[in-house]
Amino acid sequence: MIKEYRTIQEVTGPLMLVKNVTNVAYDELGEVELPSGERRRCKVLEVNGSDVLVQLFESSAGINLAGSKVRFLGHGIELGVSMDMLGRVFDGMGRPKDGGPEILPDERRNINGTPMNPASRNYPDEFIQTGISTIDGLNTLVRGQKLPIFSGSGLPHAQLAAQIARQAKVLRADAKFAVVFAAIGITFEEADFFISDFKRTGAIDRTVLFINLANDPAIERISTPRMALTAAEYLAFEKDMHVLVILTDITNYAEALREVSAARKEVPGRRGYPGYLYTDLATMYERAGRNLDSSGSITMIPILSMPEDDKTHPIPDLTGYITEGQIILSRELYRKNILPPVDVLPSLSRLKDKGIGVGKTREDHAGTMNQLFAAYARGKEAKELMTILGEAALSDIDKLYAKFSDEFEKQYVSQGYDENRSIEETLDLGWKLLSILPKSELKRIKPELIEKYLPEEKKQ
Repeated sequence: MIKEYRTIQEVTGPLMLVKNVTNVAYDELGEVELPSGERRRCKVLEVNGSDVLVQLFESSAGINLAGSKVRFLGHGIELGVSMDMLGRVFDGMGRPKDGGPEILPDERRNINGTPMNPASRNYPDEFIQTGISTIDGLNTLVRGQKLPIFSGSGLPHAQLAAQIARQAKVLRADAKFAVVFAAIGITFEEADFFISDFKRTGAIDRTVLFINLANDPAIERISTPRMALTAAEYLAFEKDMHVLVILTDITNYAEALREVSAARKEVPGRRGYPGYLYTDLATMYERAGRNLDSSGSITMIPILSMPEDDKTHPIPDLTGYITEGQIILSRELYRKNILPPVDVLPSLSRLKDKGIGVGKTREDHAGTMNQLFAAYARGKEAKELMTILGEAALSDIDKLYAKFSDEFEKQYVSQGYDENRSIEETLDLGWKLLSILPKSELKRIKPELIEKYLPEEKKQ
């Protein structure tokens, strides 16, 4: 028998204090019934003796302290999971948003999940092809990895996210692959872009979408990425699928966390964010990985827009500590109309060496990757020197590196949002660009690989 309480003491904004409550736990789900019969959901934020502080999911308007009653449901927020989720669009609380029927769940799971036992983790070492040269060739994504994208306000991270969701795949023919896409605190226009893009390209059939709009409650925003990860854990570890989870935009999630923290009058940390921001982000990010007991895996790409393009802002800073690298988008490249504007030099995938080479990509991958990085870095230096001292100050070899830098940005980095390059096409394009330089400059690649892969006209 579920007990009902008519002891609402106070309502302040989204928070409500209920007195004389027994046997209620932190994070438990509750229901508020108004005198009109309307029901609104809430979640327990704090238990102090018999006093319980709850956060409302919907508006507090119309709640009558004397006439409204509260009941607690005995469990946290749950998501019903089944294979029928694929191809469907849900809101931030897991309710269908596409006009389709409710899911008939195989089981219901608490959205906070259970941490993966570190001893049962398997090392990420299998290549995932995104079809984007700057990621596949230079900052390789590996199955089970967490690789965030650091963007800035106004940069096209939404288009890049949609492109990765459309194109990503594991190269093994027998691999079952799915994408779980969570859009957090986005505008209606962005939501429409993601849904229509996935439907247009057919990617929706292997995708589960969770969409939380900017005008939805902050507490729902905190649940959205956890809904997505719960769906991903079911597909990966129960159905042995390789699941790519894309979360955009983590900055909106952290802002919602700050809003709830301020409402609870907690002591703020850096820039007003709660002191537990690191722990909170880690509880999400660490749900990605591979498990020794399952052939499935969760690979995660969190996308976050850095306020004022500041890498030292708490959100990108803490994300960098927890994840294995970062892809950084550049405003300068975006202004040059180089799309997607991935800034190669500060970007890094810490696991890239584990997912490349013979049997994974191709034997020349590591050598060409190192050579392209080195040549592009030197080309950028030569261009800076040219800006300060003029072209006359450059040696002939510096001019070649400057030319390489320009061609690298135009051909390798810039590929638009509809071109899907295989890893072979990316590697061959790298060799074509390296052929701009004299053969004697290719010091980071083994001579036998140069003989095998360098375009014929440059071998003389």
